Amino acid sequence: MTVLDSIIAGVREDLAKREELLSYDALLSRIDAAPAPRDAVSALRASTTHGVRIISEVKRKSPSKGELADIPDPALLASTYEEGGAGAISVLTEARRFNGSLADLDAVRSAVNIPVLRKEFIVSPYQIVEARAHGADLVLLIVAALDQNTLKDFLNRTHELGMAALVEAHNTEEAGRAVDAGAQIIGVNARNLKTLEVDLRVIDRVMEAVPDSVVRVGESGIRTPDDVLRYVRAGADAVLTGEALVTSGDPLRAIKDMVAIGDREEVRELRKLQGK
Repeated sequence: MTVLDSIIAGVREDLAKREELLSYDALLSRIDAAPAPRDAVSALRASTTHGVRIISEVKRKSPSKGELADIPDPALLASTYEEGGAGAISVLTEARRFNGSLADLDAVRSAVNIPVLRKEFIVSPYQIVEARAHGADLVLLIVAALDQNTLKDFLNRTHELGMAALVEAHNTEEAGRAVDAGAQIIGVNARNLKTLEVDLRVIDRVMEAVPDSVVRVGESGIRTPDDVLRYVRAGADAVLTGEALVTSGDPLRAIKDMVAIGDREEVRELRKLQGK
């Protein structure tokens, strides 16, 4: 069993417990009370005025590094990210490996005015409805965890609920599947979720397989502003980072330093060449 398989097995067990407590229909009825979804596609698309968007993550723990940060107040951390110029906030809701929760999602969504991503291993339509009912503006769909018909179905369901999806690929074949499914935002993850190894060469190789019309997000391996610049050069409109921020000791300074990459002349010229 791979790491991804193990995580998904736990996700399914926890999901079954939630479904016992609240039916799909009852959950669906809660959507009307949720705040209207924000436009995540526009928020994450780079331009000459916003050379790179930073998706800042509320992340306490990871399977590869273990405990990262306590984060007693996820809303405060998210507000700090927004103050520092983040384009969106990612909230881990998986409990076993990341120590996240839907309560974290609720707290963050009520505290910020930028799009919020529910970072979860989605394997059921229930989780998509759950995300919207808790105010998520976009969800994560991992290509490696879904067959093509399911990926298309989940993407359509997401869009029908007014949300966007960050469709995550780890190789060119998965990137092609994401494009074929109609993804508007594609994340290229340098971390192999089956082994947890990070290979930064993946970013250059896979970004080339994603059309310019799609919002391209670089994921994993981002620790410094120079790493952000490397991903921008590879074609990323945005980058998603959590570990570097929550372990920095000064998340406001750390996010500001990453956001400042967009003001570099090299990045502005690159965006002009890309017609953004």
